[in-house]
Amino acid sequence: MDGMSGPQRGSGGSSPRKLSIRGSVSLPEAELMWRFSRSSGPGGQHVNTSDSQVELRFDLAKTEALPEVWKQRALAKLAGRLVDGVVTVRSSEHRSQWRNRETAAVRLASLLAEATAPPPKPRRATRIPRGINERRLREKKQRSDTKRGRSGQGWG
Repeated sequence: MDGMSGPQRGSGGSSPRKLSIRGSVSLPEAELMWRFSRSSGPGGQHVNTSDSQVELRFDLAKTEALPEVWKQRALAKLAGRLVDGVVTVRSSEHRSQWRNRETAAVRLASLLAEATAPPPKPRRATRIPRGINERRLREKKQRSDTKRGRSGQGWG
């Protein structure tokens, strides 16, 4: 009873049919691999009998659900997290398996949404206007004069 593969139906409800990433792009339920195990840490009366920890796996390298550009971008950004092209997300903070399933699904969706996002536009370098630079130097000199006037030289 250490783990089950495939989505579990029946008691506890079922997760959504498709996991939405961004816009109209979503992951089909068939490509999501669920595994359940007992959560560690403190619990209640049924802690040793319920498989409430959820591990959600998604084969990023073999999927056809994402556009090719997104897929390559995600593979590059998530390279450190991937094991044989598979990204894994765990959730065990809730006592109910159903809530942990929802949490894991949301985590995977946000992880993939962030990883497939286009890179930011490059910054265009701009020159500092001469007037601003001159004003900064003028104020700096005034401050220097003020501080020099505070020294006790010539008073004694």
